[in-house]
Amino acid sequence: MLWNASVIDGYAIAASDGRIGTVSDFLFDDSSWLVRWLVVDTGKWLSGRKVLLPVSVLGHLDQPGRQFSVRLTMQQVKDSPDIYTDQPVSRQMENNIYDYYGWNPYWSTGGYGYMGGAMAGPPYLGDLPRVVDVADTRQNPGDPHLRSIDAVTGYHVHASDGEIGHVVDFLVEDEDWSIRYLVVAAKNWWPGKKVLISPRSAQEIDWLDKIVKLDVDRQRVKDSPEYDESTTLDRAYEKYFHNHYRDVGPRARL
Repeated sequence: MLWNASVIDGYAIAASDGRIGTVSDFLFDDSSWLVRWLVVDTGKWLSGRKVLLPVSVLGHLDQPGRQFSVRLTMQQVKDSPDIYTDQPVSRQMENNIYDYYGWNPYWSTGGYGYMGGAMAGPPYLGDLPRVVDVADTRQNPGDPHLRSIDAVTGYHVHASDGEIGHVVDFLVEDEDWSIRYLVVAAKNWWPGKKVLISPRSAQEIDWLDKIVKLDVDRQRVKDSPEYDESTTLDRAYEKYFHNHYRDVGPRARL
């Protein structure tokens, strides 16, 4: 099922024996466009401390109650390693969390999800996740591929021939937690309109200037299937969407 990241933001997280906090952000890998971590604000329970949880521990979704359950206890979360939200999340920080819970990190297994105490699960059919030597990662002060959805929201989006608008949301597939589409407000170029952009069309992300650069032109985007909050993203829509971009070159596969 596709979810707007903005909708999940604020969902409560409930451990097996009580509430932990609420989702405040997501960290995704910009090489595979997979969500790796939930950032959970523990609120008054741990005096505003934030913790990282891999999406693989999410269990039952109570949609009416806006709550996820997780396969952890409150004490486990309380004793988990601290994270520093004012700094980039380092691979060492990720290692500390995986070591604490006794899980194998996603980069060592090449997989995703949760199986028998280890991270594993359904493969992503797009770009393959990175496989990184663990010894090397301990020398890395920050993982350059982990990005905050909250931070990227608002980035400007440029087609090959000019600006389109800015990122206003992300559509995430909860089966494998892959980012399927960026929701872009077309702004002054196409007032009042929103368009979907697949991460596969992102030729480059300029983190310094906060720009997502595409390898398709503005007319191709303008002629793409219409999108608004009432659009049903069913198989027919997605087939039409992908066919629209099929003939624009190997890097512009959406």
